[in-house]
Amino acid sequence: MRHRKILVMGVSGCGKSTLAAALAKALGATLLEGDEYHLPESQAKMRNGIALNDGDREPWLNRLGKLLAQCPGDAVLTCSALKHRYRERLRQCEPALRIVFLEITPAAAQARVASRSNHLFPAGLVASQFEALEPPLYEPGVLRVNAESDLATQVRAALEWLED
Repeated sequence: MRHRKILVMGVSGCGKSTLAAALAKALGATLLEGDEYHLPESQAKMRNGIALNDGDREPWLNRLGKLLAQCPGDAVLTCSALKHRYRERLRQCEPALRIVFLEITPAAAQARVASRSNHLFPAGLVASQFEALEPPLYEPGVLRVNAESDLATQVRAALEWLED
């Protein structure tokens, strides 16, 4: 059986980490939390309210793609993967990548991020995420999930989709 490699993507505040952790648990999969693999200088930029650019993301995406491909079993990765080319970079490493896209409104994302304490990503950068977002609406292997639905509904939808 081919191992499942799943990306949970979306803007900051959409619930990537929460859904990915629940999916990984349900599947007995390895969880790869993308934020943990940012370069220190990128982490510093975000903490200081500076949006990352493509150059900042390039080594991060390369690292995430390699980690995902090298994972020996099922794996669930969290990564904003906002642009089509970012997702293509990950697909170069893992061609059978399945993507769960968490859709959320700007207002809901802003409210969620503003309510966090001690998080790498400040609320002031949420708007920049929506500016960069290229939704994967017509890409293969993508499930769209409403980020404002309850976690059990999200997990159930993802598991059913993965079984198809």
